[in-house]
Amino acid sequence: MSVVPVPPFYCPHGKTSIKEIELTSLYHHNHKPTVSIASDLGPSRLEQVWIPLTVNDRVETDMHLCSMRLIKVKAFLERERLIENGESVDHDKSVLEFGDDEVERYAILSHRWVEGKEVDYREMVKLAKMPLEERHKIRQRDGYQKILQSCEQARNDGYEWLWVDTCCIDKRSSAELSEAINSMYRWYENAKVCYAYLHDVSGSSFPTASDWERYAKFNGWPEWFSRGWTLQELIAPSNVQFFNKDWRRIGDKKTLAPTLEAITRIQERILIHGLHGNRPCVAQIMSWAANRTTTRVEDRAYSLMGLLDVNMPMLYGEGKKAFHRLQLEIIRASNDQSIFAWDSRKKQPGSILADDPSDFRGCSEMELMGHDQFIQSLKYVPEGDIEDRLGTFPITNRGIHIWMLLCPHRDSRFRFRAWLPCRNGPSDPPVTIDLVLWESSYYRGPDPFFSKFPEVGLPQLRQVYLRYQDPPHRNTTFEVDDSTLTENGFTCCGAFPEKFTGNTLALASTDPLCTKVYFDSQANHRFSVGFGQCFGKGWIHVGSVESNIIRPPPWKNYTEHTYVDMLVATPEHAQPMNKARSGSEGYGQICVMQTCLPRTTRVLQISSVMWNSSRMCGVKLGVFDDPGFCDVLGEWTAFDVDVGGFLHVSLALISLFI
Repeated sequence: MSVVPVPPFYCPHGKTSIKEIELTSLYHHNHKPTVSIASDLGPSRLEQVWIPLTVNDRVETDMHLCSMRLIKVKAFLERERLIENGESVDHDKSVLEFGDDEVERYAILSHRWVEGKEVDYREMVKLAKMPLEERHKIRQRDGYQKILQSCEQARNDGYEWLWVDTCCIDKRSSAELSEAINSMYRWYENAKVCYAYLHDVSGSSFPTASDWERYAKFNGWPEWFSRGWTLQELIAPSNVQFFNKDWRRIGDKKTLAPTLEAITRIQERILIHGLHGNRPCVAQIMSWAANRTTTRVEDRAYSLMGLLDVNMPMLYGEGKKAFHRLQLEIIRASNDQSIFAWDSRKKQPGSILADDPSDFRGCSEMELMGHDQFIQSLKYVPEGDIEDRLGTFPITNRGIHIWMLLCPHRDSRFRFRAWLPCRNGPSDPPVTIDLVLWESSYYRGPDPFFSKFPEVGLPQLRQVYLRYQDPPHRNTTFEVDDSTLTENGFTCCGAFPEKFTGNTLALASTDPLCTKVYFDSQANHRFSVGFGQCFGKGWIHVGSVESNIIRPPPWKNYTEHTYVDMLVATPEHAQPMNKARSGSEGYGQICVMQTCLPRTTRVLQISSVMWNSSRMCGVKLGVFDDPGFCDVLGEWTAFDVDVGGFLHVSLALISLFI
């Protein structure tokens, strides 16, 4: 890779003041070198321009990346004929050459990769020089036969060039792979024809009905329709021809559009005319990939870049962060708020960004709303220039800075409902999402399925920060001692989730809460205690204490009900204990909270010890008589513990506070 200093010049998208070019590629077409540069239009935007380089520039590179590497159909078939007949092959004659996707007339292959059976760039180039036995093994692979059949089809259709992703990209070069992936949508779009090879279709016609027996693993349709990369390969080319496993043509995209819409949920007009003109909203495009899979989790994001008209570098190994980066790139380039309209399936507050395209599964009918239409649907006119405010939301290190219409929860200072200018159909109201406030930033709330959202008043236009970083998660283990309760007549009736059978409660992001229910048959009292973790903090909360129960419901139902209530209200329950513990300077803290049991003189006390360097929390539950119980405030009080190296304090220490 070379860096070439150049003076300011004019590029197709406007003037640029770039002082140097990172030369990742060089291709001579009609004696005009082309380079890919990062322009000042954006850090991830690659622009391809003609630059008149001279010998004085001393450009040195062995990479030819700005144009696509293509198979010379005639040369490949001639080499194959000579090998098949046992004749001598010119080892120096190349079957791959660089070409300009905007100039050459080429065919392109779309297919399902089969691990270990494809032919890569090195094998394609070195085939003629290989020993006969190794050469024979490669030519017998399914991947080689796909290339051979594609070349024969291209020749029959009058095309001199063919592009196949397995062998036309040198994947040993991360720079070449990254540029190819960023260019791939355009390459499919500029192809004169795309051959879609359905390797698992044996019939002579395209399947028109789902077959769950034959395609049980792929939603009842051929596997090609379940893969992530083939989504853009279906939409981008104007001419897609489908072939069965025997390479017999079984239909084309335009003729099969009604059937393809039923399979993919992509509107027929888009299948026929592409994404030009009336472009769908971001959420709808994401929904097309909801049921598709990729071998690498990062490709869930990378395979959508072309469809969403963004570019970004490849960072294999980043996992689901790739999909987060994709969403941030979309936000930088668009003010489409449907990107926040995904369905939350989380049990805890989290990032405003979705973790996976499957979160957009329910957005196949999503559409944007004009600002006037949006306000009219709310029957409310906020003050100020709403169109200007809703039209931009920059990304900062604190979060996405955005104006939103918010309405607070009736019973909470930390939960809000936000309206988005998009809807699930022409007659539907605007989409709403739940937000949770924590330390002056807003996170996406848990699944709203868990509870209703009683609103207070009209929505207010507010400027907020939406956190796109995941909150800290810290697994917490509670060691619970409830022996004092049982000694005083209480029985532990059960816990939810039911996996928590003992008094050691190991909580994680997948199980952030456990509720335990206690009942006193003599006094006819019951109450629940929740042990949870939220935003990396452990918390404990006593649910509503009930007395004089006439007909108690089954304990399993009651325990699950209290679990749901506490899970939805996690921010309210975590805040008091977090506030009491703030400013700790010791090795740990002892937290104590007392609450009255109605219609008695008894007080329930919860004491816990938490070490700052440990994920363990010791908890003791107790009950005692106190005629002056009216003075109990029901609030947490924290005491710092500074015991030097003595980090293993037994629960007996907690009993000193009872």
